[in-house]
Amino acid sequence: MSAKSIHEADGKALLAYFLPKSAVYSETEPVTSFQSSTPKLASLTFPSVESIDQVLVEAEETYPWLLTPGAKFVAKPDQLIKRRGKAGLLALNKSWQDAKKWISERAARSINVEHIDGVLRTFLVEPFVPHEQQHEYYINIHSVREGDWILFYHEGGVDVGDVDSKASKILIPVDIDNEYPSNETLIKELFSKCPASQHRTLVDFVNRLYAVYVDLQFTYLEINPLVVIPTPKGVEVHYLDLAGKLDQTAEFECGPKWAVARSPAALGQVVAASTTKINIDAGPPMVFPAPFGRELSKEEAYIAELDSKTGASLKLTILNPKGTIWTLVAGGGASVVYADAIASAGFAKELANYGEYSGAPNEVQTYEYAKTVLDLMTRDEPVEGGKVLFIGGGIANFTQVGSTFKGIIRAFRDYRNALHNHKVRIYIRRGGPNWQEGLRLIKNAGEELDLPMEIFGPDMHVSGIVPLALLGKRPKNVQQFGAASATTPSTPLNV
Repeated sequence: MSAKSIHEADGKALLAYFLPKSAVYSETEPVTSFQSSTPKLASLTFPSVESIDQVLVEAEETYPWLLTPGAKFVAKPDQLIKRRGKAGLLALNKSWQDAKKWISERAARSINVEHIDGVLRTFLVEPFVPHEQQHEYYINIHSVREGDWILFYHEGGVDVGDVDSKASKILIPVDIDNEYPSNETLIKELFSKCPASQHRTLVDFVNRLYAVYVDLQFTYLEINPLVVIPTPKGVEVHYLDLAGKLDQTAEFECGPKWAVARSPAALGQVVAASTTKINIDAGPPMVFPAPFGRELSKEEAYIAELDSKTGASLKLTILNPKGTIWTLVAGGGASVVYADAIASAGFAKELANYGEYSGAPNEVQTYEYAKTVLDLMTRDEPVEGGKVLFIGGGIANFTQVGSTFKGIIRAFRDYRNALHNHKVRIYIRRGGPNWQEGLRLIKNAGEELDLPMEIFGPDMHVSGIVPLALLGKRPKNVQQFGAASATTPSTPLNV
């Protein structure tokens, strides 16, 4: 599972589309369908301050309901920021003109939120829903090993406080087809403090909400406040503030569902006429935004794009572009172990990147990944003492070491001179299918390109190669790859 946060606008679009569609697990079909009208969600992204006026003009064309006379709106950043109301980042009951002014004063500008500096680039504008405090509830669903917890509290809103300690809870077991709770159990466990007149609506909503949660592979879903308003025609339900996470590894299965709910047709967007033929059910691929204050660099965005187009896993996060310790690590677990070993050796501040390539990427994909890391590593002026590059991983299950190393060797050839100029020392530790062939290839390439390398197979532990590279501590009874057993190990490269 790879739980990734999504934009609030995307989460609301998914609920609006699938609440009446996803198959429920309750014994009886809910009476309430929650068949809402086309959702009104204006998602606005501002690349720069200069783009503000143009983006707002285009918003009025794409979302004509913004120009409805007398309409009132809510405007807020949609960038995974918690407690926006308390941070002054929530505009309520505003006309479109007032909302535009409020957004213009903040869009594409830096701000500090709870000690984190970031730029506000994405905003959400939606209709304002008048209601009383007594109609606000809190609901949360999140996944654990044993199943899915549903938390409900009868008092929602910004001052909900520590819901973990006071909310009503029920665990939905993994075997939901046979152990899903009855409506009576849900009412007893979750809604005992709510008006009896709302029990039917609430239990119907939870049944449908949980069905969407499972159907779309959510791993976390929080609505606060969930507003339930009695009206002469029945009960209205509104999810005013939402935070959600999806299992990114389920994209192969749920990608089309995530897309269709966010298509222009589903959202009622007015799109410019096109001469090319399009499928009206098609929507954009799901976006997993970086946390607030952590905008993706060009290189990180490039690797993320590669990752989205392959069944393999390619991840890259730049921690310190001026750092002297870089990694090309295969496997998510190995990346954690390498980072921990580097920090334990006292070099955490010098760790330049964090990431991994795994899931059997082919030679071209590995080449593109390695080329990006080497470019970043050799971009600045050389530093005294040079730099260290770790190429490693655990013992692969099915990733062909020989194939991936061919991609890395191609990148070495492209950056041979830069690696020499920056005095890069390379330490390699790898195991798995064809590891001997992979190490042989990279050993020959190192000799051909005159790159200083120390190469080891699976008999060298990560806890051994990192201290060897950074502290000059060579483990006993571990030979370099290709060395005769009687040969004394060479002197560490940095000694």
